[in-house]
Amino acid sequence: MVTMKDAATEFLSHKRIAVTGVSHAAKGHGANAVYQRLRDRGYEVFAINPNAERAEGDVCYPDLKSVPGGVEAVVIGTRPSIAESTMHECVDLGIKHVWMHRGPGAGSVSEKAAAYGRENGVSVIPGGCPCMFDPTADGGHKAMRWMFGLTGHVPKRV
Repeated sequence: MVTMKDAATEFLSHKRIAVTGVSHAAKGHGANAVYQRLRDRGYEVFAINPNAERAEGDVCYPDLKSVPGGVEAVVIGTRPSIAESTMHECVDLGIKHVWMHRGPGAGSVSEKAAAYGRENGVSVIPGGCPCMFDPTADGGHKAMRWMFGLTGHVPKRV
């Protein structure tokens, strides 16, 4: 197991990142916030949502395999019940870095999906948010990282 900080640094070293669950109706949606932050910080990000053609002003892809040129990493921002099929798709496509987003609520963490990913060589971060770690962090997210670290929503080791 590695520290959460080291896992986050490794994940964020990849520049082509897909974010699942990006909504065409962005108000307060966690996946949209992650998508926007990564895009604003210079990452090449791809919105994934089978029910939307556009999100955040960009093309939205129905699934990971539809992204031209593929991706290096995936942020899962959907319900936990969908995370397992996403993890299977990641394994099938050879994607080795997956972050299951989790803020104050249940988030996207699925223990079954995490176990499947790990069994198949995927580095899985089960909780927290990419916006909590440099180079994408801001003061508010750093404070949430500390607070959610106390509740277990941000793991200490992955």
